[in-house]
Amino acid sequence: MDLVSSYKGVVGLVFGNDNSASSEDSYVERLLDRISNGVLADDRRIAITELQSVVAESGAAQLAFGAMGFPVLMGVLKEERDDVEMVRGALETLVSALTPISHAPGRKNDVQPDLMNSDLLSRESESISLLISLLAEEDFYVRYYTLQLLTALITKSPNRLQEAILSIPRGITRLMDMLMDREVIRNEALLFLTYLTREAEEIQKIVVFEGAFDKIFSIIKEEGGSEGGVVVQDCLELLNNLIRSNASNQILLRETIGFEPIISILKLRSSAYSFTQQKTVNLLSALETITLLLMGGPDVEPGKDNNRLTNQTVLAQKKVLDHLLMLGVENQWVAVAVRCSALRCIGDLINRHPQNLDALASKMLGEEPHTEPALNSILRIILRTSSVQEFIAADYVFKCFCEKNTDGQAILASTMIPQPQSMIHAPLEEDVNMSFGSMLLRGFTLSDTDGDLETCCRAASVLCHILKDNAQCKERVLKVELEAPLPSLGAPEPLMHRIVKYLALASTKNKDGDHKKSTLIGDSYIQPVILQLLVTWLADCPNAVCSFLELKPHLTYLLELVSNPSVTVCVRGLVAVLLGECVLFNKSSDNNKDAFLVVDAISQKVGLTSYFLKFDEMQKSFLFVSAKPAQQRKPLTRSNAASMAEVEDSDTNDGSDENHNVHPVLMSLFDAQFVSFVNRLEADIRENIVEIYSHPKNRVAVVPAELEQKGGESDGDYIKRLKSFIEKQCREIQDLLGRNAILAEDLVKSSGGGAPGSDQTTSGGGRERVQTETLRRDLQEAMQRIEMLKSEKTKIEADAFMYHNLAGKLESDLKSLSDAYNSLEQANFRLESEVKALKIGGGKPYPDIEAVKAEAREEAQKESEAELNDLLVCLGQEQSKVEKLSARLIELGEDVDVLLEGIGDDGELPDDGEDED
Repeated sequence: MDLVSSYKGVVGLVFGNDNSASSEDSYVERLLDRISNGVLADDRRIAITELQSVVAESGAAQLAFGAMGFPVLMGVLKEERDDVEMVRGALETLVSALTPISHAPGRKNDVQPDLMNSDLLSRESESISLLISLLAEEDFYVRYYTLQLLTALITKSPNRLQEAILSIPRGITRLMDMLMDREVIRNEALLFLTYLTREAEEIQKIVVFEGAFDKIFSIIKEEGGSEGGVVVQDCLELLNNLIRSNASNQILLRETIGFEPIISILKLRSSAYSFTQQKTVNLLSALETITLLLMGGPDVEPGKDNNRLTNQTVLAQKKVLDHLLMLGVENQWVAVAVRCSALRCIGDLINRHPQNLDALASKMLGEEPHTEPALNSILRIILRTSSVQEFIAADYVFKCFCEKNTDGQAILASTMIPQPQSMIHAPLEEDVNMSFGSMLLRGFTLSDTDGDLETCCRAASVLCHILKDNAQCKERVLKVELEAPLPSLGAPEPLMHRIVKYLALASTKNKDGDHKKSTLIGDSYIQPVILQLLVTWLADCPNAVCSFLELKPHLTYLLELVSNPSVTVCVRGLVAVLLGECVLFNKSSDNNKDAFLVVDAISQKVGLTSYFLKFDEMQKSFLFVSAKPAQQRKPLTRSNAASMAEVEDSDTNDGSDENHNVHPVLMSLFDAQFVSFVNRLEADIRENIVEIYSHPKNRVAVVPAELEQKGGESDGDYIKRLKSFIEKQCREIQDLLGRNAILAEDLVKSSGGGAPGSDQTTSGGGRERVQTETLRRDLQEAMQRIEMLKSEKTKIEADAFMYHNLAGKLESDLKSLSDAYNSLEQANFRLESEVKALKIGGGKPYPDIEAVKAEAREEAQKESEAELNDLLVCLGQEQSKVEKLSARLIELGEDVDVLLEGIGDDGELPDDGEDED
């Protein structure tokens, strides 16, 4: 082999001139020489036995063997098949060379011989082909050691071995035949196939084609189902590998074998109260199979949803819900891990499946007459369990139940009827007789009696699912009022106000609360969960915003909390989102709780730059960066099965992230869906707040009615009103200039954040540049608005001056008219005086009227005679002209009488006239 020399160099490099290493090296070399060049068969067999012994015990011998021994032993396997003992020895030696020596001392950076030997052997595809061919040998140990060797190889070099086996004709067929061999070989082949089929779609399809499903369920039945040993676990792990993200294999399983063999594993028999660790692992493996079927195939495959919906339908028809409820809810002897897994399967079973949702909603648990709805039982688990993981799993059921299920949400919300004080203080067992909503509200009121905010937090998580994307439920729950803890404390208060009170109470408990919890999980998850409820409630619900702002201390508390350095980045970010919703969805016209008031309070108490920074800090936090879809779960394998089966978590073992101090409750509730929702809200909140801040209310809008003179309004009052309007606009312009100065200052600060020496990342710098451009654009718009207002002010002043001049002109005209009227009055008075004097006779005598008439008649007659004489002269002239014309016509031979006939008559001319030529 070409790599032998390089491995010899590695041996020398690692072990140097150590005498013991050199002696091991020479000893291995002598044994290999005896095996390859020995004359006596017994001597060669003894040499191979000694070689196997030394390689199994010494790391130096393993490394020396890797450098020199593979060609020798592979030659034995290829050329000496008839010598079974030699073949066995060679295979056993190869297995020892690939097995790590746990007790071998070594430094941290030492080369690991087993890994180097696996790498060397897996590089040669011919070697893999040779090993696969050995599976056809009759000798039991040859087949057994061959499978052990292949398993050792695939655990260290899976990709190479998968490629090599795919290239070998009938390679997988021979491996599948091993499942029908003797029990020991079958089990070894099963273990090898579980490694082989991980993340290898082509191999998965071939294995299924070779009848894997039949063989797997046959072995499970032989071993006793869930009561079986580790072989059942290996069978289920192989089954899960074959159907994980493989829709075609899921369809084939559904249409050939069916789902009954899987469901039968979940049935609890006579030993229902006895759960060994292996039985727990087997149940977990079977539940993982159900989960994979309910998740369908990968997102890239078309028809994924159809396959998922079909699997959900078929599983529900086979009554899998009854078995899941028995494991997850009814049987409290089951391990916590199994209960959690069963609850998650219930969530997956009903997720976006209307019929299954209805089935769960109508399912009753228990025996008559002590039955109750399954949803009530699951809610009781949420409110009472001491296991954080069980709370998360049960909460996932309600999350899936409420997703895109407005009718189901409305039904749950309709049951939220507060109970009297007597029921609140009753023992916990009394909640069996309560409705779902009453039990949920009791979870909120229990915190009043014992100060346990944990129960309130869990109830808040369930209520959040009920209200999500459902305006009708938000409005309905908004009207729910809880009685005061003591009648002397006053009237009932709205549920929302009680929840805000618990939020404030959680801050006090964080400061001087239980030190053990504080050191265990860092900051409590109670505040983030309650904030998540409030953020969900206020989204797209103006009435909820109005109710929240009814009490002024609510806004004051949020402004203090968003600036509090002692709370987590997540809490400050969610409070910032909540404040933003009070602006974005605020439709109030009341000056005491409108959007402008909230923005103004944020600007004065926090500062816009500092406020927007809370969003960036939250988005960079581990909780938001690591958010994943809720369905992503860790596969169950041999290596992690024991640890997963022993989950008996409480506050002392909650699986919190030690590196980032993040509680698992937050990791599950703040999934990718909620993070995406918050990110969308953040963009709208930024834009809306900057818009309101730069254009406060609509005070600067010019109302046309302000510029028109009202009926009956005097010019002086009109001018005074115009003057006050202009002064008001001037004050608003000054206010805008002040605001724009603050915006410009914030802009300078934000742009200065990218100076050399800052620790901002490239993505952070890009975000700052976008914000800077947004602020610059808003500033330019504000300046343009100011210029427009200035021009409007100039125009209004010009109009006012014009109206002033017009009023002066009208006054002078009115004065002139008044003087003229006075003059006329005086003249009229004088004439009236003269008439009176004439009537009395104190003046000249009256003229003779008859004489005047006669004189006028004579004058008129004279004028008439003169006009008559003129007419007679004209007629004479005309008569002479006629006579001359008549004479001339006679000379021309015309008959004058005929021509003049009819002239002067009133009748019409005759129709026909004679032609005169």
